[in-house]
Amino acid sequence: MANVEMYLKTTCPYCVRAEALLRAKGIEAETYNLDAGGPKRDEMIERSGRMTVPQIFIDGQHVGGCDDLFALEREGRLDTMLAA
Repeated sequence: MANVEMYLKTTCPYCVRAEALLRAKGIEAETYNLDAGGPKRDEMIERSGRMTVPQIFIDGQHVGGCDDLFALEREGRLDTMLAA
């Protein structure tokens, strides 16, 4: 199984959707809560170049946000990435 990391905020509906998709695939992502900002937010921006949540990484590779994750699913590429 791949190592999945996700930067999120608890009130973000896109974060909830992304996390639900991963859980449906049997993946429990390591999550970093950015509700209070702080150094993890700075880390997310440095790693992804983006300021919005969620930001998702699979085995250290930035795959983007919720829409990007669902695009990988539609293209049939997400399962392959998660199985690595």
